[in-house]
Amino acid sequence: MPSLVHAVSWWLAGLFAGAWWHTVLPWLLLAAAAVVCVRVRRVEPLLLPAALGAAWSAGTRQQACRSLLEARLQRGDAVWIAVQEMPVSSGRRPPQGRGVGAEQVRGGRCTVPVSLHFAVARADSVPRALPTPGQLVRVHGHSLRTTRGLRITAASADVERMPPIRMLAWRAALGQTIDATFRQRAPLVRALLIADQQGIDPEVRDRYADAGLVHLLSVSGLHVAIIAGALLTIAGAARLPRAWSEPAAMVVVAGYVLLLGCPAPAVRSAVMLGVISLSARLQRPVHEWTALALGAVVPTTNPLVVHDLGWQLSVGGMAALVASRALRRRWKAAGTRPLYRGGRALPRAVVRGWSWWHTRHGTIGWLTAEITTGVVATLITLPIIAWTFGRVSLVAPLSNVLAGPVVSLLQPALFLALLWALLLPGPQAALLADATQPLMALLDHIADTAAAVPGAVWPVAPTLATAAALGVAAALVVRGTAARDGRRWYMAAAAASVLALWGAVLVAGTGQLELHVLDVGQGDALALRTPRGRWVVVDAGRRWRGGDAGRRTVVPYLRRLGGPVALFVMSHPHDDHAGGAASVVRALRPALWWEPAFVTGSAGYRDALEAVRETGTRWERVHPGRRFVLDEVVFTVLAPDSAWTVAQHEANETSVVLRVQYGAHRLLLTGDAERAEEAWLLARLTADDLAADVLKIGHHGSRTSSSPPLLDAVAPRLAIASVGAGNRYGHPAPETLAALLARDIPVLRTDHEGTIVLTSDGRTMAVAVGADRWIIPTRRRAD
Repeated sequence: MPSLVHAVSWWLAGLFAGAWWHTVLPWLLLAAAAVVCVRVRRVEPLLLPAALGAAWSAGTRQQACRSLLEARLQRGDAVWIAVQEMPVSSGRRPPQGRGVGAEQVRGGRCTVPVSLHFAVARADSVPRALPTPGQLVRVHGHSLRTTRGLRITAASADVERMPPIRMLAWRAALGQTIDATFRQRAPLVRALLIADQQGIDPEVRDRYADAGLVHLLSVSGLHVAIIAGALLTIAGAARLPRAWSEPAAMVVVAGYVLLLGCPAPAVRSAVMLGVISLSARLQRPVHEWTALALGAVVPTTNPLVVHDLGWQLSVGGMAALVASRALRRRWKAAGTRPLYRGGRALPRAVVRGWSWWHTRHGTIGWLTAEITTGVVATLITLPIIAWTFGRVSLVAPLSNVLAGPVVSLLQPALFLALLWALLLPGPQAALLADATQPLMALLDHIADTAAAVPGAVWPVAPTLATAAALGVAAALVVRGTAARDGRRWYMAAAAASVLALWGAVLVAGTGQLELHVLDVGQGDALALRTPRGRWVVVDAGRRWRGGDAGRRTVVPYLRRLGGPVALFVMSHPHDDHAGGAASVVRALRPALWWEPAFVTGSAGYRDALEAVRETGTRWERVHPGRRFVLDEVVFTVLAPDSAWTVAQHEANETSVVLRVQYGAHRLLLTGDAERAEEAWLLARLTADDLAADVLKIGHHGSRTSSSPPLLDAVAPRLAIASVGAGNRYGHPAPETLAALLARDIPVLRTDHEGTIVLTSDGRTMAVAVGADRWIIPTRRRAD
């Protein structure tokens, strides 16, 4: 394998490892690249110093830019944001969008990715003129530094009447054309054509992950090759000189990538094509791995791209293709020369059988080649899929054999349909788009069928060490495919895999406390996972005619991650909290049940009590001071007591208030507690008793909860609202959000974020929303 590939591998490892590498590693790699350029007389190493130098410069500049934006917001100044995406607000749901920081720093414009959220709950509280993609917005608010840039919660935003940034506006227009043309399938088409995965429904993404086809949601890089191949074919048919047609094709490809907004998969593909074209033009050989290495590293001029799932899957998928081709070439070569075992040549019949089986001759040969590619792709992308989706698909090699030909036909068809829609807008634009529907339906059917195969999915909850071991195993597999004799590399990969698997078996759980705030719509469902993998469930969401959130969301989620349920806490007997409790109790059989014993006629509450009786779960009425210690995590009930509960007429005011402590961190879960119960707490407990790093705000952020005195006593570093999108109650209330913003407390909402996951090792607490992660600073120590 070329030396350049090793240098690039270390560079990418440095970007993943941490910020301190940005100041040390680039210089070491530049020196190594210079040595390679001197000793290896080839064209491609000359591109490495420029790529790494640009990456180092961009990383340093981005750090400066992010610090500048944070400092300005902390001083109360406004910052400029160039909007990339701003969905239209509907009903009471406030808009949220994505953008890039547009402040001037060191003579240029910032390029830090920004996630923009409004700190209001009603659409009519937002400026009437919502920003459109490409426009500049002046924002006041506060920020959080995340793995993908900055998360800004805007207290106010003013749209500036200035010319929009054209590239952002063009890409948005492309997305709007896709939405209008492909309608209900538009989110999947956006992923396939313009590498925009934001609109894909989480259920669809999970289904494709179960089927082992999630990498197909990030294949826009293949369109670059399709365009280049089509242009060269047309030029050849027109008998144009190749000296002119190839540069022209590369210019068109570059324009297409710019039009898309330079998504990392498309940039990777364009760079690979450019390197191969340049080397052919100069009549200098280029190794496939070299082209891939340069294609992978050039997008990291924005260092945060290494955290982008699309880039990871694009690079991993292409590495699998290159590796599988190398294996098939080696097998084909093995069929044309004698095979030896123990110094003796094998019989000619065996040699011929080997050749026939592993080459392209016959259906079995084709099937073997496709399965080989699928197996290699599964092995290489396994750490990414396991870490991101918490599962491993065992049917991936076979499902990819079925889906591969479909995608090969579907991608160019989608591209032609989009071109048709751009050239002929109107009713006729949907003609070609409708023609692609059978292929898209077939792809969906393959994903559904593969995901439904019994035992198709292996649930995993990898720790950082396990994921790292699997990553090492994948890298060793890749290295083995590039070696003449890969046996030692495969043996090392097997050893790393065994280490990862046995580590997961011997160490139950992740070694951290996890809080999973599940997205169940307008309701509450929280699940706390102890360091040894046991669960405490707090509420189970709502119910509806024919179903409930416990059966649809909570049970599948907990079963996917695995582990027994030790305790179920029902905060109060309203159906948006207790509606799914019966399904959870019957399916997962918790050992202990806690509740305030405020009796109502709620159907969900009655079913839950019946399920507790049927399963033999131990029932217990809570009281202040009740403690439950599970795997070094301390659960303490702060409210209510029986005297308070008996005197109430509203179930919300009897909500169980639970404090969770692990190491230096505290979480405060308040159910639907309102101001009367909050005042009761403040009268009986000290501020130190109530202090917490994370607050699950009461009653979904209603104006009757989260009073200023309680917020001052708790002083959280993060607030979480479990709320349904477009709910008719207007939750969370503008008054509650304003009180949190005034205290510089960021708010996460399940209607915006989906499921929210917090993790703590007792010293450091992090929050994860999708692929975005950041650290929550701790204010206090454990008692």
